[in-house]
Formats: sequence, structure tokens, C-alpha cells
Amino acid sequence: MITLREYCSQDFDELWRIDQECFQQGIAYSRRELAWYMKRSRAFTLVAEEVAEEKSRGNIAGFVVSESDPSGVGHILTIDVRPSAQRKHVGSLLLESAESSLLQKNCKAILLETAVDNTAALSFYKHHGYAVIETIPRYYLDSVDALVMGKRLDVQAPAKVNKSRAKKT
Repeated sequence: MITLREYCSQDFDELWRIDQECFQQGIAYSRRELAWYMKRSRAFTLVAEEVAEEKSRGNIAGFVVSESDPSGVGHILTIDVRPSAQRKHVGSLLLESAESSLLQKNCKAILLETAVDNTAALSFYKHHGYAVIETIPRYYLDSVDALVMGKRLDVQAPAKVNKSRAKKT
């Protein structure tokens, strides 16, 4: 079972290790960078754990660091899911919870960056309603372009039709 909770300082070393697993050298945050982003005044970190029923705490499966902006724009700074926990909806749970928190903080939109060659991330974000806004040349490692992706939070998404049940008229 996956549960979400707020970050506590004892999590830091494990979150940093997960970031190192998820991103290549030069893209993954240094300890100092990750700590700086997490400590920003408007930032928050949510932690996903795989918890067995008999335990109160489990293994950390992933985390998200987000921040709100007084202008009403939220930002996903990083979302990291251990490779062993991927394809188990951990990323979706983290992203949706971050979006909900940002909406509660009066954010009307959300932005994030991802590498143009990170096809898994692009597919994931598009599945969650994000669209490409612009390209930032040489954003990663001074050689790989980034895509800025965004999503409106203050607009209800249209209801999805369950095509397997829809009748043709």
C-alpha cells in the first residue's frame, strides 16, 4: 500500500539517494541543491511510502518537491520515483497531491521542466494534462534542451467518456 506524508528532516539522505538513482550525474541534485530547494520559504515536499499493514512506516518509494508563487503559479521542482516503484502509480499519486496542495495555496497554474529526450516523463506529464509551453536550449548539462510544460489548475477538466460503455446512437 502506498501512503503519502509530509517530509521530515530524517528523510533527507534517503531522498537524496533516490534523486541520484533517478537522474544522471549532472542532472541529479547535489546535496546542497536539493536541501536549498526543499528549504525555500514557499516549497513543500511530499513523501510516498510503501507501507505494510503491520508497520507505521515503510520504505520510501518516491517524493515530490513543489513550490507556490505569490503570482499564483506553482512549480514542480522535482518528482522522483525509485525504479522499483515505477509503474505502480506512485508518480501519479505524488503529482496529483502536489497539484491539490498548490491549488489550496491559490495557484491557478503549474509549471515544470523536463529533458526533451525523457520520453517516459513526457508521456507521464501529457497523460496528466500538461502541455509543452516552450523549449529552453541547453538547460541540462549545458547540452540537452528542456521543455517547459504547464497545466491550468483552476479549470475543471472535461469529463472523460468510458468508451467501453458508450453506446452509439
